[in-house]
Amino acid sequence: MPTYDPRNGLTPAEKAELLSGEGFWTTRGSAGAGVRPLVLTDGPHGVRRSEDNPGLGLGKSAPATCFPSECATASSWNPELLAELGRAAGLEAAAQGVDVLLGPGLNLKRTPLGGRNFEYFSEDPLLSGLLGTAWIRGVQSQGVAACPKHFAANNQETDRMTVDVIVDQRTLRELYLRAFEMVVRQARPWTIMAAYNKLNGFHAAQDPWLLTQVLRNEWGFDGAVVSDWGAVTDLAAALAAGLDLEMPASNGIGPGEVLAGLDAGLVSPEDVDAAVERLRVLGERTADKASGPPDFAAHDRLARRAAVQSMVLLKNDGGVLPFSAQRRLVIVGELARTPRYQGSGSSRVNPVRLSTPWDALAARVPEARFAAGYGLEDGTGADGDALVAEAVAAAAEGDQVVVFLGLPDSAETEGADRISLDLPANQLRLLSALAAERTDLAVVLLNGSAVTTGWARDVPAVLEGWLGGQGCGEAVADLLLGDANPSGKLAETFPRCIEDTPAYGNFPGEDGQVRYGEGLLVGYRWYDTRQMPVAFPFGHGLSYTTFEYTGLEAGVEGSGTGTAVRVLVTVTNTGARAGAEVVQLYVSGPPNGVPRPAQELRGFSRVELRPGESSRITFDLAAGSLDRFDPGIRSWVTDSGAYLLKVGSSSSDIRLSETIEVEGSGPPPLPTASSPVSQWLADPRAARVLLEALAVHGTGNDDPAAAASLTAALSLMGSLPLDRLGRFPGAPLGPEQAARLARDLAEGTAD
Repeated sequence: MPTYDPRNGLTPAEKAELLSGEGFWTTRGSAGAGVRPLVLTDGPHGVRRSEDNPGLGLGKSAPATCFPSECATASSWNPELLAELGRAAGLEAAAQGVDVLLGPGLNLKRTPLGGRNFEYFSEDPLLSGLLGTAWIRGVQSQGVAACPKHFAANNQETDRMTVDVIVDQRTLRELYLRAFEMVVRQARPWTIMAAYNKLNGFHAAQDPWLLTQVLRNEWGFDGAVVSDWGAVTDLAAALAAGLDLEMPASNGIGPGEVLAGLDAGLVSPEDVDAAVERLRVLGERTADKASGPPDFAAHDRLARRAAVQSMVLLKNDGGVLPFSAQRRLVIVGELARTPRYQGSGSSRVNPVRLSTPWDALAARVPEARFAAGYGLEDGTGADGDALVAEAVAAAAEGDQVVVFLGLPDSAETEGADRISLDLPANQLRLLSALAAERTDLAVVLLNGSAVTTGWARDVPAVLEGWLGGQGCGEAVADLLLGDANPSGKLAETFPRCIEDTPAYGNFPGEDGQVRYGEGLLVGYRWYDTRQMPVAFPFGHGLSYTTFEYTGLEAGVEGSGTGTAVRVLVTVTNTGARAGAEVVQLYVSGPPNGVPRPAQELRGFSRVELRPGESSRITFDLAAGSLDRFDPGIRSWVTDSGAYLLKVGSSSSDIRLSETIEVEGSGPPPLPTASSPVSQWLADPRAARVLLEALAVHGTGNDDPAAAASLTAALSLMGSLPLDRLGRFPGAPLGPEQAARLARDLAEGTAD
């Protein structure tokens, strides 16, 4: 990044003012410096351009299309759909004069208790990264900057602005940074948002390792880094670390910190100039936006189609669904009349219109009846009993009964984590009463993240409707009545109970820290590796038709980190209805002693097929797809050995498998003087050198028994660094000899 031209005549104070917001959603500009003032606004599932500006900036917003939340669209497993949604959101943002649309949310769902999970895609970084890449490209095609967030490891709402996330490097690289890396490398976002939290002791918005070494130097990010609102504690330190813009306006505090930092040498003039230059470039990139008013009718149709593709048929025993529009239908549940269609907090959109399930179903089913069954508040007592009794009586009169259940706004919101995975007690009481009278119930869930579903044992059909946006009502009706075929697949595991979840016991932390003790075993990686039963597995979703998998083939090209894999499989629609299947490819690494999940998603493909139609699906795993991060050498490596490729309809519904042999990245690096004795013994050449050196010093001699005794003694001290061996009385090697051995080994002269 070139430094800003000092000939522009700006004083240090004027430059500093450009690097902190002017208002809650706007930045300062300078005509002389060529820096445009910018407008930023929330928008993971629609544009929320505030019309007024109260103290927290979350006032009434201009009408916009409310698309399904990311918790929903992730279940479409459809990057093409996400690109359409991105283009539509970008067009609406451009029409409202927005330069930066704050999204997508790329943080992993470490625990289903995360209060903001509805704003995030998945528990898997590959799925999150590919969907986020598509959405970003769509937004930026309209001349509006996308801003993936929150970078990085912002996976909870409890103490979200201060908590210190303690996570090991391998887990951080393979899981929590992976989706961000994918979108930076593939979609080239023009901005990225630095998170509130600390990461291994450093504020994410002021961490030079995160913002400069990784983001810019390793990944090649060339855009502007924007802080989350209020994430900066010292703007001078943030600029020195790689931040470019503090948001919102800081009442002059941030610019003052910059000037003091310049005087104290804590931030350089070059750092300040580079940040100003990046904002100038951002202004250039967003200057030529799409023009013309949005087609809200077309966007409404898109929102409905997206909701249809996102809803997941979890269960359909006995073919209870689809319903018939010609039979009496009883619709139970206040959420059918007053649906939850988006989450609470900064992403809340003011929809241009809203369809409700009750209105949509009543318009299509001549004999439809509604009963509330419960209030939106979890009330009990006489009023609650009366609502249940009314619903049970209504259900007795129907040929078909659907019950709408879900979570209240207060349970899923920015700023607070969930305290339970259970549905509200008044809804469960209603369902119990209905299930005692009807064995053919269908349940529709309206929620933003996983819930416990023990109640589903007594219900033959369950449709996960998520937070489906403004078209949720029509989408639910399309699926319940069979006008559309369910095709959604879970992007997160539904556990049996909170005690089964990976982060249980390590969430939400204590004393200002949260430790990611589960490491790599997040989501399905945890359940599959531990062979734990779940309610509904990752990738699960039923259809009104059936699919058969045949003809799996796999081939390998290259070696080491250049290894590429091609996998082919044929999928056939064996049912009587057209439908879409999401074919999923999982890979199990070689059993070489390196800790790893039992299997990991490495590819997926959504295919639409007519009855009897087949399609040959190809997965091309590019170089690096099989790599893991090695913290010891701070690099990605490919392990040699047998990899098991598994193709199926979910993480637990594997249809076909094939084994391939991969030639890895080569031998591990040679041990050094400070390497543990165990590492010396594990490397055949180093072990020979070490044992021969000890023999020269009179320890091993030529006696096999003595040599065996020596090896056993060294094994007992396996974790001791070799150069520390000399601190023991009578040790045969001191630090100098250990250093010489390591040097000779590295130079190849130890033989």
